Amino acid sequence: MNSIKKILIAITLLLSVTVASAQIKNSKTETVKIYGNCDMCKSTIETAGTLKKVAKVEWNKDTKMATLTYDSTKTSQDEILKRVALAGYDSDKYLAPDDVYDALHGCCQYEREAKVAVSTEMKMVVAENHSNHANHTENTVAKDQVNTPLKVVFDTYFLLKDALVKTDGKSVSIIAKDVMTASSAVNMDELAMDVHMVWMKEMNGLIAGAKEIAATQDIKKQREFFIPFSKSMYELIKVAKYETPVYLQFCPMANGGKGANWLSKENAVKNPYYGSQMMTCGKTVETIQ
Repeated sequence: MNSIKKILIAITLLLSVTVASAQIKNSKTETVKIYGNCDMCKSTIETAGTLKKVAKVEWNKDTKMATLTYDSTKTSQDEILKRVALAGYDSDKYLAPDDVYDALHGCCQYEREAKVAVSTEMKMVVAENHSNHANHTENTVAKDQVNTPLKVVFDTYFLLKDALVKTDGKSVSIIAKDVMTASSAVNMDELAMDVHMVWMKEMNGLIAGAKEIAATQDIKKQREFFIPFSKSMYELIKVAKYETPVYLQFCPMANGGKGANWLSKENAVKNPYYGSQMMTCGKTVETIQ
C-alpha cells in the first residue's frame, strides 16, 4: 500500500510540474527540502514561493520536499527560498527569522535544522534582484507602481494628512475609511516582488491604523493613531515610490515630546499633529525620489 501511495504522489507531482512548466517561460525545475509540518505549512510555503508566471512551488508535507519550477531569467532558487524563509520556513540553505518562526501557529513550529539566517541584508538583496527585472510582463516593475492601486492608497494618505492639518476630525474619519477601502482593493499580483514583500509586512498595520482613525472624530486620538500609520506608509512608499518626490517630515514636539514623522508631497512644512497651533513646527528629514 505504501508503494502505491508513493507512486500516486510521484504521478501527482509530475502532473503539477508539467502544468507549471507550461505556464512559465524558460522554466527550470529543482527539488529542495523545506521544513514544515502540516497543510497550513503547505499553504504558506507554496504561497510565499509562488509568483504568477514566474515561479511555482509544490510542497509535500510527508517528504518535506518542495518542487520549484521557475523562470530562470527572472528569479532563482535562492530568491524563492529566501521568500519562503521570510514567511517562517527553513530550508537547508536559509533559516527563517526567529520572530517570524515564533509567530507561526503551534502546529507549524517544526524542528529547526538549518544554520544560515535570512538577514535584513538578504531581504535587501531579494528586493534589489527583483527591482532589476525590468522585463516582467505583468506591469510589475517598481517604476510602474504609481499606476497600480497603491497610488490610490498613497493619494488617500495625503488627503488624510491634509485633513489633520486642518484639524477636521469628521473629514479625517471619512477619509480614513477611504484608505481602508483602497488598501483592501490592492491586488498583490500586480506588485513587484520588493514592493510585495513590504506590503505583506505593513498591510495589516495600515488597515488596522486606518480603522482606528476612522472609528473616532476625536482629533487628538486620530493624531496619535496617525503616528504608527505614517511609519508603515513610509516603509511602503520608500520602496514603491510615488509619481513625484515625497518628503518625510519630522516634528520634535509631537508624541509627547518624543517626536513623530509624516509624509508630504510638499517640502513646506504643514504640521498634521498641531495644525494651526504650530503649523510650521518641524522640518524635512528625507526626500524620497
